[in-house]
Amino acid sequence: QVQLVESGGGLVQAGGSLRLSCAASGRTFSIYAMGWFRLAPGKEREFAAAISKSGARTNYADNVKGRFTISGDNAKNTVYLQMNSLKPEDTAVYYCAAGSHPGSWYPDYDYWGQGTQVTVSS
Repeated sequence: QVQLVESGGGLVQAGGSLRLSCAASGRTFSIYAMGWFRLAPGKEREFAAAISKSGARTNYADNVKGRFTISGDNAKNTVYLQMNSLKPEDTAVYYCAAGSHPGSWYPDYDYWGQGTQVTVSS
């Protein structure tokens, strides 16, 4: 099993920045990619970004491309999501996920964190 713990969420004004972290523990050798999804009230779960274990491959949703940056630190088994130029529509619970490849579809991932709330005020 793999355990994922997110942190770094909070309240920020539009145009501001936040950095989310996701620390993995357990059978981390089985992880080949990590990703971030988000869930806003009344909406479906939405892919945001993903990264391969080597860091060589990244994948971004169109609506965050150029504003969000995903990165990883294998020594710490941690992945980060740097979010800049935040907009009110970025408000959601952000979930970290671990899986076999940096896809944009939630079945690509086997393990999920509990989520961290990000609220962007206008």
